[in-house]
Amino acid sequence: MLSPVKYQEKGKGFPLVFIHGYCESKEMWDDFVGELPDSYHILVPDLPGFGESPLPEGDFTIDDIAELLIEWIDSLNIKECILVGHSLGGYVALSMAKYNPDYIKGLCLFHSSVFPDDETKKETRNKTISFVEKNGVKVFADSFVQQLFYIGNREACSAAIEKTISIVSSASSNALIQYAKAMRDRYDRTDVLKQSGKPFLIIAGDNDIAVSVDKSKEMADISLNSTFVLLNETGHKGMFEKPVETQRAILKFVDSIVY
Repeated sequence: MLSPVKYQEKGKGFPLVFIHGYCESKEMWDDFVGELPDSYHILVPDLPGFGESPLPEGDFTIDDIAELLIEWIDSLNIKECILVGHSLGGYVALSMAKYNPDYIKGLCLFHSSVFPDDETKKETRNKTISFVEKNGVKVFADSFVQQLFYIGNREACSAAIEKTISIVSSASSNALIQYAKAMRDRYDRTDVLKQSGKPFLIIAGDNDIAVSVDKSKEMADISLNSTFVLLNETGHKGMFEKPVETQRAILKFVDSIVY
């Protein structure tokens, strides 16, 4: 049976899977992966419910989404890969690594976290749900996206901001609401860092309002095998704000594992 997960791909070689963030789509990675060498098999899926991938029926968890991505990877006859997960994509990648470790050779947490939402963050998720229910997706996109970029980068990243707003605006309100619930209720994944032994790359922005630098440093400290990269004057969108630095860091990480 064909997987419902839609994706883009390029290159041949060891598989690298790039997983996008909340209310986004595979197009978020277009420019970023376009600059990566074709000596790797780069796969960029739409998470179920975003882009061209259909939304699962009813409520679901991050673990449910991870299972769908593992089924997709398996349908492509991929036995091992490296995951690059941005924000929500990192939560999904961690679940994939926990329950299907044999598929995962390494994992990059790109502005993401192993820690569950604290009470303040849970309340923020609930406010997001209420806001989307009341105002709709377009108003949410207009208010949400720009703040994810460091203020000093917003002018230079204006095209990326507009592209992101357009992508977010095209998502369904049901997808935004169901994923907000799934993120709010997700489990602590520090055990994956502490016990898996997998190599991790942790990329953090010093002005990221979604994942604090302190939490990112804490992750690096508790990992058995991690590399920590801190991006200066960067918010939550290093793929746009610091593309060269993040591409270089990811390729160095990947090369250290594959070769």
